[in-house]
Amino acid sequence: MKLCILLISMLTVLSGSFAASTHEVDVFSGEGGEIRITFIGHGTLMIQGAGKVIHIDPWSQMSDYTALPKADLILVTHEHRDHLDAPLIKKLRTADTVVLHSDSCSDGIEDGKVMNNYDAHDLGWVKVEAFPAYNIKHKRETGVPFHPRGRGNAYLLTLLGKRILVGGDTENVPELKELKNIDIAFFPMNLPYTMNPEMMADLALAVKPRILYPYHFGETDTSRITELLKGEKAIEVRIRKMK
Repeated sequence: MKLCILLISMLTVLSGSFAASTHEVDVFSGEGGEIRITFIGHGTLMIQGAGKVIHIDPWSQMSDYTALPKADLILVTHEHRDHLDAPLIKKLRTADTVVLHSDSCSDGIEDGKVMNNYDAHDLGWVKVEAFPAYNIKHKRETGVPFHPRGRGNAYLLTLLGKRILVGGDTENVPELKELKNIDIAFFPMNLPYTMNPEMMADLALAVKPRILYPYHFGETDTSRITELLKGEKAIEVRIRKMK
């Protein structure tokens, strides 16, 4: 009986380790330490640095979260179910976890802090700034944008000296085009909800992030954005498993 329990425990640990290892990870040198970005999938990221863990739009369909560390900070861009997973957020929280979210998420998240567009929140080890993320062109049959202005956030994180921009669900809106000195950017590319490659290229050429990751791209051909930006030496396009 004890042997069976031991074997089950070992299999559980190995299963969790395997689940965690299936995600791609990029490592960057920051001021005073490393920044690790884990590409969990879709619009879901995990960023580690300064001895802390940030989960962005965690979604249980993207990973076995029992194999991933709990959060010091959780960021939620907007209220759609593939970005706001309230039961998972509860599981990832500790007594000290800070949860920052757009006001549209307020009904689904307990004890979080609302960040409206242009709000900033400094935790000491990371600074978070919220910017508008919305649709101008793409709308529902009713004429309402898939993501109306003011309901969603893009987040700019300053962590160990690096400026990391996570676009959320957005188009190439003028407010994001104004941002500069971005080290790493995540822009969505999935019609009809966000951008096509041409729109993403337009936004990237305005912002000029040093490294650009298309994310939340569904079935969009990512080779198109690589082709559109191939002559732009200031921008390195990296493709990861972020459907």
